[in-house]
Amino acid sequence: MSKIKVIAGDLLEGKWDFSSPVMWINSGTWVSPKTERVSLKNLMESVEAVTEENKKKFFGTVGWGLVGTDLLGPLGFIGGALVGGNKKEVCFACLLTDGRKFMAVTDGKTWKELMVLSFNKK
Repeated sequence: MSKIKVIAGDLLEGKWDFSSPVMWINSGTWVSPKTERVSLKNLMESVEAVTEENKKKFFGTVGWGLVGTDLLGPLGFIGGALVGGNKKEVCFACLLTDGRKFMAVTDGKTWKELMVLSFNKK
């Protein structure tokens, strides 16, 4: 099982579990639990790695303004930077067909799975 860390957007922020094509999160407290489940196979409209070249275009188009710059700067990596040896992490933005959007970070293997889902949908 893989992890996707949602860092901004319309989904609950935090570490989501991912087993293609579904991602889910269980957070909150035992008194007030928060659970969300998203099937990306049916809901993913687009997914794109956030790079220095495209972050301005993407955030302007989607309407997130300076959120991208504020959140990505402190992370110290953007779309494909190497972290901790051979571990590759990718920052990406995803737009869902229901209008929700989110920005997240994941490992290279999970990123490939997301790309396959996106490609097979078309």
